[in-house]
Amino acid sequence: MGVVPEEAINQFEALMKEVEEPLKGTFKNIHQGYPREPLIRFLKAREGNVTKAHKMLVDCLNWRVQNDIDDILAKPIVPTDFYRAIRDSQLIGLSGYSKEGLPVFAHGIGLNTFDKASVHYYVQSHIQINEYRDRVILPAATKKYGKHISKCIKILDMTGLKLSSLSQIKLLTIISSIDDLNYPEKTVTYYIVNAPYIFSACWKIMDYSSLPHFCRKRSSGSSEHSDSYLVNCYSLDHPFHQQLYNYIKQQSLIRETVKPRKQGSVHVTLPEDAVEGVEIAKTLESELENFKNLDACCDSVKDLRIDNGKS
Repeated sequence: MGVVPEEAINQFEALMKEVEEPLKGTFKNIHQGYPREPLIRFLKAREGNVTKAHKMLVDCLNWRVQNDIDDILAKPIVPTDFYRAIRDSQLIGLSGYSKEGLPVFAHGIGLNTFDKASVHYYVQSHIQINEYRDRVILPAATKKYGKHISKCIKILDMTGLKLSSLSQIKLLTIISSIDDLNYPEKTVTYYIVNAPYIFSACWKIMDYSSLPHFCRKRSSGSSEHSDSYLVNCYSLDHPFHQQLYNYIKQQSLIRETVKPRKQGSVHVTLPEDAVEGVEIAKTLESELENFKNLDACCDSVKDLRIDNGKS
């Protein structure tokens, strides 16, 4: 929806004043000093319905408390080589900022493999990037650009996308559900590449240097862009991931207790609303059955099945 009515925001605000600890504490980590901003986002996610938006936000706060999300940035994935393998198989990175100061995140949708770790580690990494974006990147951008910045731009690279990618539907459904239910309305615009027509629109809103490596051309003719072309924003060697990982390790040391801390994956409870992902998997598998009857379809589709989490 577009503009949220002021009356709805005020009603929502009054309801949130009745929320008790520890929900109020975790709400501070969401709003980062701008308590009305998440109210507007959650209202938009529920078409302006105050009752539904309130339930959605309270469910989100409970999810954060139950899964210790406030401390997730103090739980590094170790050792570093293992984390590097996750970064190389879960392609996401901050490539720069738009001319308006919005962080530009790149996602290698078509080249993700998710085959180097268990689901829990990929979910943990995804949430850590979300939290680092909201609690470090966006506040820093707000300070730098002198205006409140609470959203980002995402560029989705479809290079290498194949029907076999549907085998990852379980993990993708979990990640998508977590974002939809707990981080709604955080993206201003999605750009899908590689589709040639999209480039002209994408170039106009951001500096060339902020574009992901896969959006740049070696033949740009400008020497000032030649070095930055080689920087892969997905890599652990990229400044964004170096800063993120160092931040998590520093937070871990700050909060370290006397007793040794057991290292391991963070097990995040999936909200009940996301179980419909199983139905999504069934629907996709049903649709794929149609391809088997096409003579022109390659044989690789014939044995494709969707993992619905019960196998």
